Amino acid sequence: MYRWSALLLLLTVSGGCKMGPDYTRPDMPPAESWRMASAAAESIANLSWWELLKDKELQNVMQIALAENQDVRTAMASVDQYRAQLVMTKWDLAPSLSYGASAFMYHTSGGDATTIPGGGGAIVLPSQGGQDSTTFSNTVGFGNLKWELDLWGRLRRAVEASEAQMFAQEENQRAVILSLVGSVGEAYFGLRSLDLQVDITKRTLKSWEESVRLSQLRYKQGYIPKLDLDRFEAERAGTAAKLADLEKQVVQKENQLNALMGRKPAAVTRGLPLTEQPMPPAVPAGLPSELLQRRPDLQQAEQTLAAATANIGVAQAARFPQLALTGAVGGANANLSGTSIGPLFIQNVAASLAGPLLNASALGYQVSVNEMKARQAALQYEKAVVNAFKEVEDALIAVQKTQEQREAQEQQVAALQSALKFADQRYQGGRASYLDVLTSQRSLFEAELALARTLQTQLVSVVQLYTALGGGWSVTEHPEQNLPDPRLQKNAAARLQ
Repeated sequence: MYRWSALLLLLTVSGGCKMGPDYTRPDMPPAESWRMASAAAESIANLSWWELLKDKELQNVMQIALAENQDVRTAMASVDQYRAQLVMTKWDLAPSLSYGASAFMYHTSGGDATTIPGGGGAIVLPSQGGQDSTTFSNTVGFGNLKWELDLWGRLRRAVEASEAQMFAQEENQRAVILSLVGSVGEAYFGLRSLDLQVDITKRTLKSWEESVRLSQLRYKQGYIPKLDLDRFEAERAGTAAKLADLEKQVVQKENQLNALMGRKPAAVTRGLPLTEQPMPPAVPAGLPSELLQRRPDLQQAEQTLAAATANIGVAQAARFPQLALTGAVGGANANLSGTSIGPLFIQNVAASLAGPLLNASALGYQVSVNEMKARQAALQYEKAVVNAFKEVEDALIAVQKTQEQREAQEQQVAALQSALKFADQRYQGGRASYLDVLTSQRSLFEAELALARTLQTQLVSVVQLYTALGGGWSVTEHPEQNLPDPRLQKNAAARLQ
């Protein structure tokens, strides 16, 4: 009775004592210190990516990439690895039980007795009146038990560290997916921008070819000098060179998209033109608290800090004695010349106490090492928070200013189209020089290309804002848009409460 009471008391003590500090989230800058804190509460990051990126072909590309991209699949395998490691660490808290068996046989001739060395001394077996004797013996261990009592919380702190590492890998997996969504969106809009620039360049090249044809006729008729004809032909050649460069970039961008989809180079099916891509009516930022709960890189940094904090307790507990209970239950049977001795039932229970002695100082330095690792993890977490707000602010200003830039460039293109029309009419009527036409055509060409690039930048800035806010989608609401593994949607925000 007293033995069981003492054991119960010991288990109670071991369950409540843990060395090292408990994890607490570091203080973050107040919301008032960030410009985005006063923005509207509703955020585009609350949208699913298929609600933000509505081009059907883009959605198809995105689904293929999420299912086939090698980085995503590698991240999933890493999560499985750390999940298995967590299970292994938890098993250290439970008793270990093993089994074993042994058997041997020997033959003796003559003599009064045979002495056989044994593990705990010598075993003396009598012979049968000086006759030959054959002996067979076997031992079976039904259970070899070992249980380390976690007096100082070393094993439980190790479980905390392993669990935080697994959570960090899950957040890394989300970060890889979010980065992939952003990369696919940017590459697709880059491809559609190049398509638009190719169309503009082809149209401009056709216009230059017509100008060269007319100039050749006028030159033959003596109305213009050779210099005018050379200038027009030079502009046509320059535009043709620009077209070749753009077509090269189109193929390279298609290859980039195929690589993101985990596929070999091939043609990519297009969806909506760049000018018809839907834009969100408003793109306000989320609140800072929502940002902290959404961005996977912040959650990964926090879980890394939590793991480093738990490892301090592991190192501190390693400096104290470790108490373990051991036991064994088994049976043995000996057969001497056909005469059975046994069976025998064996059981034992023991306790072992082991602690550091000469290496105690080294273990103390290990505590310092883990404390410094935790400090570094805290600084990395703080850096991640600052970088998160920077990325959001950059994306916000990009969305706002590219919209203004697009509107101004659209006005510029309209004005240059009108200027080219009048310059060409004046030149054909002999009331203006070829320089007016060249300047107007070149300016319009460059303005149209710049407008195409600005349209791309505007769409990309929305994608960048979406990724900077951490994204937001739910497979439970849209199963048809499901990701490769439902575990990717684990609600990490609950762990931050």
